[in-house]
Amino acid sequence: MQLSDFDYFLPQDLIAQRPCEPRDHSRLLVLDRQTGRIEHKSFYNLKQYLLPGDTLVFNDTRVIPARLIGSRLDSGGKVEVFLLNRHSGNEWETLVKPGKKARPGTVVQFSEELSCEILAATDYGGRIVRFVFEGIFEEILDRLGETPLPPYIKEKLSDKERYQTVYARERGSAAAPTAGLHFTRELMQELATQGINLAFITLHVGLGTFRPVKVADIEQHVMHKEYYSVSAQTAALINETRQKGRKVIAVGTTAVRTLETAGSSGTLESKSGWTDIFIYPGYPFKIVDRMITNFHLPQSTLLMLVSAFAGRDAVLAAYEEAVRQKYRFFSFGDAMLIL
Repeated sequence: MQLSDFDYFLPQDLIAQRPCEPRDHSRLLVLDRQTGRIEHKSFYNLKQYLLPGDTLVFNDTRVIPARLIGSRLDSGGKVEVFLLNRHSGNEWETLVKPGKKARPGTVVQFSEELSCEILAATDYGGRIVRFVFEGIFEEILDRLGETPLPPYIKEKLSDKERYQTVYARERGSAAAPTAGLHFTRELMQELATQGINLAFITLHVGLGTFRPVKVADIEQHVMHKEYYSVSAQTAALINETRQKGRKVIAVGTTAVRTLETAGSSGTLESKSGWTDIFIYPGYPFKIVDRMITNFHLPQSTLLMLVSAFAGRDAVLAAYEEAVRQKYRFFSFGDAMLIL
């Protein structure tokens, strides 16, 4: 398939610049992938589409303040270091700007208590760095780091917690799993009271989710690896849900990728590791029955995943309808429920 097959027109004024308040009052486009039927609801109507015994699967990753601004020790030039994945100990996979002068051996100073040395370049243009610090790294990062927002969001976020899900707990993401931003604690409690199971997996969102596709033939695109984990409790619950004939509903594309990685055999396994799964049309889903997701960028791997699940034509028709109805797009935008 060609990259151009996943393009669509989006007016700039439909790119959401701020989150909806309250969280669950965002709009919800409901797409029946069998019939193509579309309904327009609010997110708090979600419970109308779930039955007791169904399982919602949430990604409980927490966004870290991953953007650090420092200066080169040799020249004083300004440098931005963006944390992607922790490799081991104090070594991290990062993006460094400007990159041309970020050669191995370069030292970047962020404060008196924190610096890093560039160790090596990666095959996609990133850098492996080793941090040197006095104290506890996470506490220093909380003080010095900035919570990264996607470049299409121009407004400053007054409350940094609005770029976290209410259930975020496992630190490690460079970006939020945005389909989960619509949930409130109250809505989750209502769903649990209704008999809906709430399950949690972890995938730390890194470069793989957002790296642009630069090849015309999408099958030539290579995803970057991201860390994931599925607990024994979650695996058992989801396998039981499927055995009973109930639905597994993934909250977001990161939950989909985790479930399909750990469930590649057709049964969900308790495991952790690194995934570079790339889901595009033609992929046979093994675990996920339904999906909650936001509206994604044109030509993105996320749009390709959703198209694999619901069919490219149905998804692009739904996006066209969302544009006509002036839905809000991308990270702080509205949501889709695909049945």
